[in-house]
Amino acid sequence: MIQYFKNINGQTAEIDRAEMGVWVNLVPPFKEEEFIQLADDLDIPIEFLRDSLDIDERPRYEIEDNVRFVVIKTPTENNSFNDSDAFYITIPICIILTHTQIITVNSFDNGAIKKFLNSFQKRHPDKKNMMILKVFEKVVQNFMEFLKEINQRRNQYETSLYQSNSNVDLLNLMRIQKSLVYFVTALRSNEMLMMKLERTNFLGLNEEEREFLNDLIVDTSQALEMANIYTNILTSTLDAFASIISNNLNNVMKRLTSITIILSLPVMVASLYGMNVDNIPWAHSSYAFYVPIGLSIAIAVVISWYFMKKKWF
Repeated sequence: MIQYFKNINGQTAEIDRAEMGVWVNLVPPFKEEEFIQLADDLDIPIEFLRDSLDIDERPRYEIEDNVRFVVIKTPTENNSFNDSDAFYITIPICIILTHTQIITVNSFDNGAIKKFLNSFQKRHPDKKNMMILKVFEKVVQNFMEFLKEINQRRNQYETSLYQSNSNVDLLNLMRIQKSLVYFVTALRSNEMLMMKLERTNFLGLNEEEREFLNDLIVDTSQALEMANIYTNILTSTLDAFASIISNNLNNVMKRLTSITIILSLPVMVASLYGMNVDNIPWAHSSYAFYVPIGLSIAIAVVISWYFMKKKWF
C-alpha cells in the first residue's frame, strides 16, 4: 500500500498522488505492480524498492542515478507463534531520497514511522535531510524504549525464577537474550552507518544538521552500551542459575545415594539371617526374629548419624 502525505498549513494531510515536497510511505501489503508504477512515476531504481523487502538487509547507503538510498534498522515486536523465538527483532527502514520526494519503505509495520507520522505536521518536507535525521531520531528512541521494557521483563522473570525453578521463566530469559543479540547487532550497524554519513557527508548536511547527526551518534552509542550491559547481566544470570541448578541436582543425588547406603546395609543383615543354614548366630534362639531387626536399626542409626555429622543430608 502506498501513502502520500503532505504538510498543508501546518497539518498533515494524506493525498492520493505524488507531488512536490511530499512524503511517500510504503507499508505492507506490497504488490509488484505498485513497485513498478511508483518506480516509473518517481524515476527511482526499482531495485531500491525490492531490496526493502529483505528483512536481513544491513544498514548501508548508496547512490544511483542521483537517487540516494539509505537503510537503517529499527526494533519491533516479534509476532511469531514459535514460543522459542525472540520477543523483539529488528527490521530495516529504507529511505529513498529524490530531488523532490522522500520515500520510506517498511517491510513490517513499525513504531518509528508511526511516531514520525504523528509529528509530521512539525516537519518541513522541503528540508529532506532534517526529515531523514528525524526518522533516525525516532529509531533511536524506539531502541531506548524497547531496551527499558526488556530490562523490566528481565527483572520480572529473574524474580519469578528465584522463587521457583520454572522452565518457562528460563525460556523467557533465553528469548530476551535472543532479542538483545538482535539489538546489539543492529545498533552497532546503525552506529557505523551514522558515522560514515557524518564522515562522508553523503546527505550534504549543513553545520546544524551535522551537529544533530553527531548527537544521534552519541545516543546510538548509549543505546548500544545499554544493550551490551543488559546482555552481560543476562548472561551472568543464566550462568549463575545453571550453576545453582547443577548444585541442587548434586545435593539431591547425594541425598539419594546416602539413603541407598543406609537402606542397603540393613537389607544385607536381613539377607544373611534369611539364609537356610544352621550356623548363623542365634539361629535357634527365641530372639532370632528380634536380633536382625535390632541390628538393622542400630546400623541404620549409626550410618545416619555419621552422614548427618558430615552434612551429607
